[in-house]
Amino acid sequence: MTLSGGDAPLLSTENLTYGIRGKRLLRGVNVSARPAELVGVIGPNGAGKSTLLRALAGVIQPTAGDVRLNGASLGGVQSRERARSIALVPQIAPFTPGFTCLEIVLMGRYPRLGRFQIEGASDTRIAREAMRLTGIEEFADRTLDTLSGGERQRVFIARALAQQPTVLLLDEPTSNLDILHQLQVLRLIRDWSARGNTAIAAVHDLNMAARHCDFLVLLSEGRVIAEGAPEEVLTAENVRLAYGVQAAVYRDPNTGALALSLIGPADGGAPAGVDPNLQFSGSGAGGG
Repeated sequence: MTLSGGDAPLLSTENLTYGIRGKRLLRGVNVSARPAELVGVIGPNGAGKSTLLRALAGVIQPTAGDVRLNGASLGGVQSRERARSIALVPQIAPFTPGFTCLEIVLMGRYPRLGRFQIEGASDTRIAREAMRLTGIEEFADRTLDTLSGGERQRVFIARALAQQPTVLLLDEPTSNLDILHQLQVLRLIRDWSARGNTAIAAVHDLNMAARHCDFLVLLSEGRVIAEGAPEEVLTAENVRLAYGVQAAVYRDPNTGALALSLIGPADGGAPAGVDPNLQFSGSGAGGG
């Protein structure tokens, strides 16, 4: 996948393949993300979205192919430099007993500290700003066990922002959030990437992906089956092939963004009077 713009990719893959126990989870994936882009990775359960993000972060090593950070093979980049450049927010928040939310967010500053150096006033300021942006200032002195799943998710997004990376990888960052916080988090990520950073997010909600992402990568069984602007990827045919459902694709009259209405299983037949290939034309994918 090649995104628009003249800047060189911040993060890219070359024929990325990953397998475990004889099963291939990624098959020759090529992705290239440039500065100021929010790229959404979509696809059904088991398509390889989480595996791709973990490979991009260097958490797992590819069976074949390569991941490149600023043109350099990720495997040759020192771990500290990698941590300064790439932050990964997992789908499930790790268990961190006994730490307050402020302490967890401050952990994002570790790659920026020297050996034996402790956090200073500037680190605390950066951490508190990240907490303000994610709406969790009031939780600073609370531990994770006192928070809801969505609140915990925002803590780890704040920790990633406090890391001050140039690449932010997020695995379904809105999965545990209510509607208001879904909108706020995606707008925050979009604004953050627009400042010259790169964000790649696995997004479960196709309408949210269409509205907020600049580009989409549609995965199915570990392969990229469609890529490009939302209107190029989210067609009725692509949704049928990837998800096995019939969908009407149209422009939301309020936001102007691409939107989908799910009709039913692809093999179940469409309701009377409904064209399963319904698709309205329009320019642009809409903004956040």
